[in-house]
Amino acid sequence: MLPHGFELRRVLPSVVLALMLLQLLLILASWLCSAAFPATSVESLLSGEGIRWFLGHYAELLATPVLVWIVLLAAAVGAVERSGVLQKPHGYRERRGRVISLLYLLLCLVVMLLLTAGPHALLLSATGDLWPSPFSRSLIPFVAFALLTAAVLYGIVADTFKTLADVCDSLLLGIRKAAPILLLYILLAQFYYSFCYVFLLNPAF
Repeated sequence: MLPHGFELRRVLPSVVLALMLLQLLLILASWLCSAAFPATSVESLLSGEGIRWFLGHYAELLATPVLVWIVLLAAAVGAVERSGVLQKPHGYRERRGRVISLLYLLLCLVVMLLLTAGPHALLLSATGDLWPSPFSRSLIPFVAFALLTAAVLYGIVADTFKTLADVCDSLLLGIRKAAPILLLYILLAQFYYSFCYVFLLNPAF
């Protein structure tokens, strides 16, 4: 668990600096190792091929499912927080909204079970496995969508969301709060795929 009062923004500059230094060290180390030990399989990020790889595939390397998961979960968390569904209900509208949201989540669970139960379920892999399968690839987006819509339902019923603008603001709230995580993801993904390229590893997307 994170210590009380911990805020990512407080340590973010130090973490960003550390990741940038690691990236720089990797670039220099790849150049030195490839020059000093040409017989090894180390690829230099400063070579013509390395520069072409880095610039030519940069956006492609960052555009992983993880990036989409972060954005979707952030939007869902923002909707849950702004809707007030986690707060103690004080009136009839709040209680009714919570019941409707819970019933909706139960319906989502039933739908997912129907799509994965049985040997020929739609979301199973060709061999009948749950992992990897369409189910495993869609699990986080499905959970995010279910939480988001449940929070919006609660907000509408409980009258915490009075207009469509309120709903949009709740989604943007979560994305704004996730900005530090998005920055860390970009730097981590950049370092990870650069490391894999230098040492000729085969990263799994």
